[in-house]
Amino acid sequence: MALFNLENEKLNYIKEEPFKLEKEIQNLCEKNMQELLHCEFVKTEFVIENFRIDSLGFDKTTSSFVIIEYKRDKNFSVIDQGYAYLSLMLNHKSDFILEYNETTGKNLKRNDIDWTQSKVVFIAPSFTTYQREAIAFKDLPIELYEIKKYANKTISFTQIITKNAAESIKTISKSNEELEAVNKEIKVYTEWEKIEFGSQSIQELYEKLKTMILNIGDDISIKPKKLYIAFLRKTNFCDINIQKNQIKIWLNVSKGNISDSKGILRDVSNIGHHGNGDYELNIDSDSDIEYIVSLIRQSYNLCE
Repeated sequence: MALFNLENEKLNYIKEEPFKLEKEIQNLCEKNMQELLHCEFVKTEFVIENFRIDSLGFDKTTSSFVIIEYKRDKNFSVIDQGYAYLSLMLNHKSDFILEYNETTGKNLKRNDIDWTQSKVVFIAPSFTTYQREAIAFKDLPIELYEIKKYANKTISFTQIITKNAAESIKTISKSNEELEAVNKEIKVYTEWEKIEFGSQSIQELYEKLKTMILNIGDDISIKPKKLYIAFLRKTNFCDINIQKNQIKIWLNVSKGNISDSKGILRDVSNIGHHGNGDYELNIDSDSDIEYIVSLIRQSYNLCE
């Protein structure tokens, strides 16, 4: 991706500056893990047996661990290394919990963790075509992010998304015991899996609602979770659960911090619910969709 600085209607090319050391990438990401990966930084250089995990994170929205590896060279297999780390974690769950508790001073228990949502993240200045094609599975618990540094102190951080990934990793894992063991415990959720719960009219309503939400800003990403589809800016600002005859929406706003002139929001601050925030609403038609999107916009703006 080429970057330019606009000055007096003239574009000046901004040169990319290579990272000198892998550790430089690691330090940058560990200090900004919440902003980059939406997860809590737990530990650097976490060693178990003969493995050294570069960074360990914890995703509070899914109650799961995130293993992060940094690469400057391109000679590695994302599938083999990714599944080796996941297998290590699933076979040493107590070590991960102990490390989290000792580092953070909290008291996380084994049942507090959703191990099915675990994942490995690789971060590098670039990936080969082979590595990009290797993640072309709809249910792969591995993510790739490219990070680049530029001369004007700008950093770009981009997830590698494989379009039209329809095949399941399970189709190739039957001949590999390690892959098969990990896939039995870890579940990657897709947007389509969540959408198909709804009737045809609800599916169409979701697509319309999603388009309107994405038009709110160009920094929005979508992350399917176990219990909802998350729309994120710096964090979740809107969580959506698609049901057969309606769409349930949670706004990640604290009680009293949103203007709702029509009074359609339900206060769920003292009620157990799946999504984030203190407000909930349901939608089953597009009759009030513009007003609902205006409420979602308020939540988005509060995530600045």
